[in-house]
Amino acid sequence: MAAVRKTNSERILRIHQLCEEHFGSVRFVGVKYHTKIGWVAKVQFEDDVDFGNLTADGKDATDALRKLKNRVKKIIKRYNVV
Repeated sequence: MAAVRKTNSERILRIHQLCEEHFGSVRFVGVKYHTKIGWVAKVQFEDDVDFGNLTADGKDATDALRKLKNRVKKIIKRYNVV
């Protein structure tokens, strides 16, 4: 059975969904290449959230998105504990 590969678009949509469910309004989720840092994935929230944005960098776009999703999940887990 072949493994189903996720696309970066699907990863972005999943991060957007997670953030909207737990934090409210999301302005955008995206990934871009920064010349000095490398690939950077970012989620930016509307003004009503305590933290304005979250970022994660990686060796490629997929790695950056995975790290951002894991970071969002850790924050959600912390909020649910408190």
